[in-house]
Amino acid sequence: MTGAGADARGYLSDAYAEALAEFGRPRRLPRSGGWILEREVPGTALRDAMGPYPIFSCRDWRALEADLDEISDLVSLSLVADPFGAHDPELLGRCFPDRMVAFKEHFVTDLGAADLSTVSKHHRYYARRALAALDLDLLEGEAAAAFAPEWSRLYGVLAARHGLTGIKAFSPASFEKQLRVPGAVVLRARHEGATVGAHIWYLQEGVAFSHLAAVDERGYALMAAYGLYAFALEKLKGRAARLNLGAGAGAAGDAADGLTRFKRGWATGTVPVHFCGRIFDPAAYEAAARARPAPPASGYFPIYRAGELG
Repeated sequence: MTGAGADARGYLSDAYAEALAEFGRPRRLPRSGGWILEREVPGTALRDAMGPYPIFSCRDWRALEADLDEISDLVSLSLVADPFGAHDPELLGRCFPDRMVAFKEHFVTDLGAADLSTVSKHHRYYARRALAALDLDLLEGEAAAAFAPEWSRLYGVLAARHGLTGIKAFSPASFEKQLRVPGAVVLRARHEGATVGAHIWYLQEGVAFSHLAAVDERGYALMAAYGLYAFALEKLKGRAARLNLGAGAGAAGDAADGLTRFKRGWATGTVPVHFCGRIFDPAAYEAAARARPAPPASGYFPIYRAGELG
């Protein structure tokens, strides 16, 4: 697979789209340089598409509308727009006339203004405890790729704890490819020589995106997540201007959930994130919705896939 994203990094790269190929056939949008994943609509001969998980990025947002206007062989497209993309609500509204809504706020850390002394008192306490107990290092290139089996073990602990399924569960084969994506950086935590946690970041156009993080049972006991975030403040400074920490759990980003509180403690601000949807074939969309009815009040898009991501 080659294209304009062959030399790009992170979510912009061809390599990231290929890493998700088991969840849909990657399709490049030629003008904008973005990627979408085509899928079969269950129980039909139809196909729709979604953006790569967790966000859709492209090189030229101004060209996205023309790309989407030319699509005639899909029922619909849904995606979460890169919050750091060169777009605004007006542009997104033109590209996605059927659904364009504020989704979640992503927590962001300005690396020019943040260090361990600026985070919340609670986080600073546990970070210092973790840093005293752990050995931390940074892996990239072939060293990151070689970490794939150990990463799959760590992520298996997370998936079992939270009951992750579908695209959120990933597979060892997908992880092998994800760790070879240009711009991938792994921060690893070890205790007495054994890996107890790790955090994958994607460096992309001045932003370090928090991609995935996981710790094992020993890592939970050692508060390894705090140590890994504190280490990121140190090691990613100079390599990115900002950290995108993502949002809390759930579709709405509950302000009271533990993950939201954890990320807020490291952040210096937030950025808005938009969920976008477009119907290319209204008749086929209505037929798919009738075949798999869901409560209209759910607000899910596309409605015929309501609940598929949990």
